[in-house]
Amino acid sequence: MASTRASGNDLNAAALVTGLRTYFRSGTSADLSWRREQLRQLRKMLSDNESRFLQALQQDLHKAPQEGFMTEVSALYGDIDHALKHLKKWSRPRRASTPIVAQPAKSYLLPEPLGVVLIIGAWNYPLQLLLSPLVPAIAAGNCAVLKPSELAAATSALVAELLPRYLDNDAFACIEGAVPETTALLDQRWDHILYTGGGRVGKIVMAAAARHLTPVTLELGGKSPCIVADDANIEVAARRIAWGKFTNAGQTCIAPDYLLCTRATADRLVPAIERAVREMFGQDPRQSTDYGRIVNSRHTRRLAGFLADGEVVFGGQADIDGCYIAPTLLRGVRVDAAVMQEEIFGPVLPVVELDDFCKVEEFVNGREKPLALYVFTRKEATADRILARCSSGNACVNDCMMFMTAHELPFGGVGSSGMGNYHGEHGFRTFSHFKAVMKRRNIFDLDLRYAPFNARKFKLLRLLR
Repeated sequence: MASTRASGNDLNAAALVTGLRTYFRSGTSADLSWRREQLRQLRKMLSDNESRFLQALQQDLHKAPQEGFMTEVSALYGDIDHALKHLKKWSRPRRASTPIVAQPAKSYLLPEPLGVVLIIGAWNYPLQLLLSPLVPAIAAGNCAVLKPSELAAATSALVAELLPRYLDNDAFACIEGAVPETTALLDQRWDHILYTGGGRVGKIVMAAAARHLTPVTLELGGKSPCIVADDANIEVAARRIAWGKFTNAGQTCIAPDYLLCTRATADRLVPAIERAVREMFGQDPRQSTDYGRIVNSRHTRRLAGFLADGEVVFGGQADIDGCYIAPTLLRGVRVDAAVMQEEIFGPVLPVVELDDFCKVEEFVNGREKPLALYVFTRKEATADRILARCSSGNACVNDCMMFMTAHELPFGGVGSSGMGNYHGEHGFRTFSHFKAVMKRRNIFDLDLRYAPFNARKFKLLRLLR
């Protein structure tokens, strides 16, 4: 039986993986009824303990219960329900055409589970980013080890406590811990690794996976631009940008990282965003029960360092010990400042002002490819031009982050913002191998491929190719 909670010297990663692989080879997880039952049990774990999960999220990140439900628990309900609804269809063989030279035969793609997979979660959405990849891993018929982030200790402990009560202990394990435990896990041979986090650790994960030729899905981040055209609906844009940026105190990998617009548009947009922030969090967001906190003092100190990189238009208050950074807008930001070189991952929003809106594409393309790209405009042609010319993992027009609600859209990065994707059927494909199969009959065996060769066979072969 796989251990469901281990850390430090108690972790025998090799034995853990061996146990899971033995169970996988029994064929139990390949059965569709088993997969459905595990998905139902995962949903039951969430519904039975919803209030406890919301409390853990509040303890880890000061998330308001409604925000925790909306961005984490509800999203997981949607993932599970979608998988249960479509599992039978996803698991069917896919027909493929068969050439004349191979007739009589039938060809198809047969989805099969990869085996034993490792899912490494992130601290900013410690429940959703850990369990959302587990949904397609289960749907595809895999066994899995979950490694929650130690920085979100309350959520990590709760998942480790509850998972063995609901899921098949021979197929799933949750390993708590920090760098030593993660390193021990990465030393093992996996059939797939999905990691969510920063690029620095992403390189470590990829290097470890390369030793075993293990495929990886890396969900990283980057500096996601938010482009606001001169013709945009400023009031709508301001409210949606404020929501996208300051939800979870800006600790969202797809949050707008910086605003890109002309000076004239900035003059209208900045006060509108300030009004939107006041409407959401009041005059003093520190007093709002709906505004989150930074995960720890180290990250808070890093964010506070960005406040000197431009003119603080509003916000700017910081309490390192209290892990608080106010919703903040900066103007007059130099493009070579630290706030424009590093992923911010917090509630600081710099405004980059261009003298000509036509330069937005050049500005975006002069940097690494972002995980998300946002465009606010009334003109479809403007949005389509930017989408066509600027590469990004995901994109949204006239809103922020809402593509995450569409189960049929994949989520993933490109370039330095990540590789591979998941969500819905795309996640099922990530955790499956589509085996190419041809079934031939024992009649009508053409002799074209068999020696001895001659001119007649060569001529006929040309006709049938």
